[in-house]
Amino acid sequence: MKDAKKFDVVEIIEHFSLVGHFEGAIQYGNGYINDTFLLITRDGDERYKYILQRINHNLFKDVAKLMNNIELVTKFCKKSVIKLGGNPNKEVMSIIYTKEGKNFYFDGYNYFRMITFIDNSFSYDIVSDEKVFYNSAVAFGKFARLLDGFDASKLYDVLPNFHDTRVRLETFKKSLEKDVCNRKAEVEKEINFVLEHADLAPLLYDKLEKGEIPLRVTHNDTKCNNVLFDKDTKEALAVIDLDTVMSGCLAFDFGDAIRSGCNSSTEDEKDLQKVYFRFDLYKAYAKGYLEVLGDLINEEEKLSLPLGAIIMTYECGVRFLTDYLDGDVYFKTSKPKQNLYRARTQFKLVKDMLDLYEEMKEVILNN
Repeated sequence: MKDAKKFDVVEIIEHFSLVGHFEGAIQYGNGYINDTFLLITRDGDERYKYILQRINHNLFKDVAKLMNNIELVTKFCKKSVIKLGGNPNKEVMSIIYTKEGKNFYFDGYNYFRMITFIDNSFSYDIVSDEKVFYNSAVAFGKFARLLDGFDASKLYDVLPNFHDTRVRLETFKKSLEKDVCNRKAEVEKEINFVLEHADLAPLLYDKLEKGEIPLRVTHNDTKCNNVLFDKDTKEALAVIDLDTVMSGCLAFDFGDAIRSGCNSSTEDEKDLQKVYFRFDLYKAYAKGYLEVLGDLINEEEKLSLPLGAIIMTYECGVRFLTDYLDGDVYFKTSKPKQNLYRARTQFKLVKDMLDLYEEMKEVILNN
């Protein structure tokens, strides 16, 4: 078996159906889940760009199911874009198939996929202002609209229980009971916060299971840097990084975007006086998201969105605190107590949002 980190890019791309001859490759992006390369090929005077990725099969245990989800979703999106008179090659990522017609290549240990590179595009690593956040909301709102009518039950749960806050809470309680690193005593305040707000955990799944909100395709990683923007117009072009596409509810995606984008400081800010909920950014995102969705969602589904913001933030804080109790084994850390600081910022944002919950609902209903 080959070492997961050692492979020959030139050898790998020979298995994919590319246009032109290989000219060069460089490592690309700053993600740490998959190894990513930008490839350039040439055919006469024409140059073509592709993205090659080694899929992290330690995280995604069944690559075939992962790629099945991405293929189904991108094909449906392309058809929707064409119906709307758009450019499917610019607005939706395109899978490049192997010479055997498969959507990934397996070399005996490593799994690889290839997609086209959307030229003249860029992404923002952080939310820089209201306009950027508004445009990212337009992109994710459009993503949801393009997939309206898709049977979300066809998708595999490649990361089971990913946004099931009930399961995350039970996992936390087990870690609390084991206390393998003897850290329980120093985080009593945070533990109490989790337990005092445990009633949040089942609310979204209760709505899904009762049919109060519909099952939809969800992206599940709606950070601003998963949107490509046009370099010239600065308008949103396409949603990328579809590894976590699964079934769920829109509140998952809306909520995670608000959680990651409306923090006044960094995710691991030690000084909580610097951490507060950016209500101005929340209003900008809600406006962009709902402008695109329009009458696609009813009032009940609309009202699940601000609830989703609170629950996704709570859930993330629970996960950070769980990992701190477990000894920092899941989330990547670069300094002591980083997961604890991360948990504290999430809980501070939850508190702020609970205080502003009525105003958050009002914003949604007025869009």
